[in-house]
Amino acid sequence: MKIILIGPPGAGKGTQAAAIREIYPAAHISTGDLLRDNVRRGTVPGLEARRYMDSGSLAPDDLIINMMKDRLAEDDARIGFILDGFPRTTAQAEALDAILSSMQTGLDAVLMLDISDEDVVRRLSGRRVCVSCGAIYNTVNRSPEKEGVCDSCGGAVIQRNDDHEPVIRRRLAVYHADTAPLTAYYDKKGLLRRIGASEAPDAALLFLETLKGAI
Repeated sequence: MKIILIGPPGAGKGTQAAAIREIYPAAHISTGDLLRDNVRRGTVPGLEARRYMDSGSLAPDDLIINMMKDRLAEDDARIGFILDGFPRTTAQAEALDAILSSMQTGLDAVLMLDISDEDVVRRLSGRRVCVSCGAIYNTVNRSPEKEGVCDSCGGAVIQRNDDHEPVIRRRLAVYHADTAPLTAYYDKKGLLRRIGASEAPDAALLFLETLKGAI
C-alpha cells in the first residue's frame, strides 16, 4: 500500500496514519520527522537542512526531494508507505512521480482529509502541550486534572505559539494556496479520495473504508 495523506493542520493525519498502520504494513513518513532525523544523524542533507532551519527558512524543494528519494529506497518503505506532509506542491508531486517511476512502482491513492477551517481553528486553539514530556491535552475534551500541570510528569502545560488563532489562520491560508493545485493534479490522475474528518470518532472508520475501496 502506497498512499499520500493530504489535509490542513489539525485534520488528524498522524492519527489516521497510526490507525492504518495497525492493519496495513507501511512506513509512516512525515516530512518534519524526516528533516529532524537527518539533522540528528548529521547526514549531508541534514547538515544542509540545518542551515535553513537555523535561519528560519524553509528547506528548498531539491533538498526535501533528495531526502525523500533516499527514504523511499529503504526496506520498510518498499513494502508500503504513508506520506504525510509531502508533496506540498505540484512540483514536488511531479518529482515524486519520477522517483516512483524509477522504482517501478506507483501510488495507490491520495487521501484528502476534508475539514472546515472553523473546525481546525477550534481543534488547534484548544490544544495544550506539556513542555516536559510532550503529552497533548485539549480544553474541549481532555484537560489536565490540575490546570496547567501535566497528569503524567507534572510539567507545565502550555498553549504553543502556533496554536493561537491568528497563526492558525495564516497556516490555513498557506495550506489552501499550496494544496488547491495539488488536489487538482491528483484528481486528474483519478487518485484523489476525499474523507470527511470533522468528527474525530468517525474519521478513522471512514478513512479505512475509503482506503479499502481505493486500492
